[in-house]
Amino acid sequence: MIKHIFIALCATCLLTYGCDFNNLDPENGSDDDSKGGVGKTEITVPEITLSTSYSDGIEEIPINDEDYIENSEFTKTITIAFLGTNADVSGIIEGIEITKNGADVVINSSNSGMEYLISGTTTNGSIKIYSTKKFKLTLNGANITSTTGAAINIQSSKRAFVVVTDGTTNTLTDADSYTATVEDEDMKSTLFSEGQLVFSGKGSLTIKGNYKHAICSDDYVRIRKNTNITISGAAKDGIHANDYFIQEGGNLQITSKGDGIEAEAKSISINGGQLAITTTGTASKGIKTNGYINITGGKIIVNTSGNAEYDNDDLDISSSSAIKCDGNFTFSNATALLTSTGSAGKGINIDGDLVIESGTLVVRTSGKQYVYGTLDSSAKGIKAEGNLTINGGELKVICSGGEGSEGIESKSTLTINGGTIEAECYDDCINAADAIIFNGGNTYCYSSNNDGIDSNGTLTIKDGLIISSGTTAPEEGMDCDQNNFAITGGTIIGVGGATSTPTTKSCTQRSLVYGTTGTSGKLITITDSDGNALMTYDIPRNYNNQMTLLYSGSGLISGLTYTIYTGGTISGGTTFHGFSYGHTYTKGSKATTFSASSMVTTAGSTNGGGGGKM
Repeated sequence: MIKHIFIALCATCLLTYGCDFNNLDPENGSDDDSKGGVGKTEITVPEITLSTSYSDGIEEIPINDEDYIENSEFTKTITIAFLGTNADVSGIIEGIEITKNGADVVINSSNSGMEYLISGTTTNGSIKIYSTKKFKLTLNGANITSTTGAAINIQSSKRAFVVVTDGTTNTLTDADSYTATVEDEDMKSTLFSEGQLVFSGKGSLTIKGNYKHAICSDDYVRIRKNTNITISGAAKDGIHANDYFIQEGGNLQITSKGDGIEAEAKSISINGGQLAITTTGTASKGIKTNGYINITGGKIIVNTSGNAEYDNDDLDISSSSAIKCDGNFTFSNATALLTSTGSAGKGINIDGDLVIESGTLVVRTSGKQYVYGTLDSSAKGIKAEGNLTINGGELKVICSGGEGSEGIESKSTLTINGGTIEAECYDDCINAADAIIFNGGNTYCYSSNNDGIDSNGTLTIKDGLIISSGTTAPEEGMDCDQNNFAITGGTIIGVGGATSTPTTKSCTQRSLVYGTTGTSGKLITITDSDGNALMTYDIPRNYNNQMTLLYSGSGLISGLTYTIYTGGTISGGTTFHGFSYGHTYTKGSKATTFSASSMVTTAGSTNGGGGGKM
C-alpha cells in the first residue's frame, strides 16, 4: 500500500512533504465490472524531506564568472544602522550622496567598489539605491519594514550582490500599498532591482511581499550555494525575474498566492540545493517561464492548490501547475515531489519537448475537471505538447481527479528508453497523439476508469517490461485503435475488457490474446511443456464479464504448446506489480492449452479492441 507522508512547511523545522495516496478515487469504492472501481494501489511513494540546516558544503568559485563576488573588489564601505524610526549612516565617501527622511535612506552613487553594510531594525524605513556601478549589499542583522513601499528598492541596472552575513537573521517586509512612488520608476516587490540580483552568504533572510512580489528583478536572479532564503508569503509571485532564474544550491522556501518562481523571457535552471514552493492562488504556477526549464540536481517540493479559471486575455482555460514552461523541459539527477490539488491542475505542463534523464520524480494531481461554457480542462500528471522522452530514473504518477485525469501525455510521440515508470490514474495512464515507443525500462500502468496505455497513433514495443491494466470493456490494457502495433521484444502483459491486437506483419516476437474472466488477487499463469512458468500474473481487479489478456515474451516459440492455469501459489522470485519471475509455481486449475503456431495466437473468448492490423 502507498505510504502516508505528511506535509509541513516552515522556516524553522524539518520539512516533510507528501500526501495520502491510499485511495485514488474515494467517490467510487467498488472494484467489479462497473467502471470507477479504484482497485488496489501499489505505488510506494518515497518520503522526501527538506531540512533548514541544509548545507552545500564547500563551494567552488569559477574563475572570471562575474556573478561570483569573489571575482570583484569592494573596498569602500558605507554603514547604515537602523534604530527604530531613524537610521545612523557612517563612512560617507566623496561621490556618494545620501539623504534621509527618518529611517528612509536614499543612496546615489557613481563610485565603483562600494559596499553598503545594513544592520538594525526599523518598522517604518527603507533603502533606495541609485548606482552607475555594480555594488555589494551586505545584510548584517537587518530587519526592515516599510509602510510606504519596498523595503529595498534598487534603481540601478548594474549587478547587485546581496550578501547575507553568516550567523545573522534578516527580515524584509514591504507595505500593503505603495505610496512612495517616483514617476517612471518601478517598485514591484519587497526587494526590487532594475538589474541583476545575486544572493550569497550563509545567514538567513526572510521576506514577506504584502503588495505584489517578494523578490523581483527586471533582469535576472541567481541563488548561490549555501544561501538561506524564506519567502513567508507573497501577494503575487515569490520570485519574479524578467529575464532568467538560476539556483545553484542553498535552501529556498517560497509561499505565495501567485507563482512561486517566474522568469518571463528566457529560462529557469535549478542545479542543486533545496527548493520548497507552496502556491494557493487561482491558476498559479510553482515554477514558470516563457522559455525553457533545466533541472539538473537538488531536492524540489512543489504544492499548488489553486483552481482553474477562464483567461479573458488568452480566451482559454488557465490552470495551476507545479511546473509550466512554453519551451522545453529537462529533468535529471534531482529528486522532486510535485502535487496539484486544484481543479484541472497539472503536475508538469510543457509546450515544447520534455526529457526525463535520471533522478526521482513523483507527480500527483487530484483536482476535478474544470468546465467553462463549451471549454473544459482536466487534471494531468505530466503533459507535453511536443515529444516526451524518458531515458531513465524513477517516475511515479498518481492522478485521481476524475474525467480526463491522465498520467503521462504527449501530444506528439512518447518514447520510453529506460527507467522505472509507475502510473495509477483515473483515466489513461500513458497517452500519446502520434506514437508510443518502448525501447526498455520497467513500466506499470493501472487505470481505474479507462485504458492503461493508449496511443492514438502507432504502438511499438522493442524491449522492456510493461504491465498495463485497463478497466472493463470497452477499455483496454493496450490500445492503439486501428493503427500499427509492433512487438519485436520485451515482456508485455496487458489486461482489460479488450485489447488492441498486435500487427502480424510488423511483429518478430510472438503474442497471445486470451479471453476469460478475472478475479482480483487470483493468479493466471502460462507454463511451457516442461512446466516452467513463462508468466505468472496476479489479476489486479475483478473482470466478471470479460477479461482480455495480451501477453508477449521471448519464451513463446513457434510450434511449442503451452498451458494456462488459474490460481495456484508461488514462492521465491521477484514481483513487479503483480508480475512474478524467477519463482517457483505450484499449479492451480488448468484453464486451456494453446500452440504458438502464429505470430499472434488467440485463445478463449476475446474482445479485440480497435486493435492493430493483422
